[in-house]
Amino acid sequence: MATIENLTTRTPSVSVDELLDGFYPSPRFAGVSFSSYRPDPAQPSQAHAVKELEKFADTVAQPEPSGFRKLFGAKKPDGPSGVYLDGGFGVGKTHLLASLWHASPGRKAFGTFVEYTNLVGALSFRKTVDSLSNYELVCIDEFELDDPGDTVLMSRFMRELADAGVKLAATSNTLPGSLGEGRFAAVDFQREIQVLADQFEVIRIDGEDYRHRGLAEAPEPLEEDELEAGIEEHFADDTVALDDFPELLRHLSGVHPSRYRQMLDGIDAVAWRNVRTIEEQSVALRFVVLADRLYDKDVPIIASGVPFDRLFTEEMMAGGYMKKYHRAVSRLTALVREGQKGEAS
Repeated sequence: MATIENLTTRTPSVSVDELLDGFYPSPRFAGVSFSSYRPDPAQPSQAHAVKELEKFADTVAQPEPSGFRKLFGAKKPDGPSGVYLDGGFGVGKTHLLASLWHASPGRKAFGTFVEYTNLVGALSFRKTVDSLSNYELVCIDEFELDDPGDTVLMSRFMRELADAGVKLAATSNTLPGSLGEGRFAAVDFQREIQVLADQFEVIRIDGEDYRHRGLAEAPEPLEEDELEAGIEEHFADDTVALDDFPELLRHLSGVHPSRYRQMLDGIDAVAWRNVRTIEEQSVALRFVVLADRLYDKDVPIIASGVPFDRLFTEEMMAGGYMKKYHRAVSRLTALVREGQKGEAS
């Protein structure tokens, strides 16, 4: 018989060290390496990217004496302090970034762009920079700027880490000089954007972009009275978080997004009653973070209410944050297919 819990009762208290300890590749990428990446012979840029990252890993293995520079004011070396993997969805950028993390020695952090901005929100900018300045490598997955505040924040954040001798690595499907285009008046923030671009050597990874394949069709939701039977059918020996969806959304507003990972500790699956379309942008963006953490931990979902391809409004799916929402729908759809149909996500 399944053990039932509720996410709406969980408000984890997490120390600074516990937050930083959570910055590592998700279980999906726990065992990846450069050798396990399979470059497409028709896309030579993929094999080139592997070679370049292997060389970059060697520079992390022999880091600059950043402490010496801090103490004696040595000049920062010319040239970029990191690598930036630019390519479409589905070409293996996260696989390669995680492989770099695994291949690099010393203290290192791996997280999504949103996780780092949430970390700053939880700890303060200065404490975050001071903590990560002692690392050899900081990896930033899914680098994307959605608003002017993030542009200025990450510009300063990356510059200070680079000045401290930290090696940087990032992935995105937008060139660093083009970050923010189409979302806000990027021209007004060109200086900050250029500072970001100057931190990286761009490595292009070509390949089929799965954005052109469209979103997978979301499975039909369960009926309200089918949820409990579905829990026992699919998760009889597991710990399942069963929550009313509107109540869960309200609860998330009182838990800092940096703690969503810990909020899911020990949960094998989630079941949501009464899923409804989210109509407020702030609520939707908060929920995207939870969707990412569920996907990272490969937590299957069963649900009643509307299908996940109707989770966000049409305006949201076509607006400035559309990449976030499309990613969330894709990931949630994969998890609900796993939960309700047993398909691997």
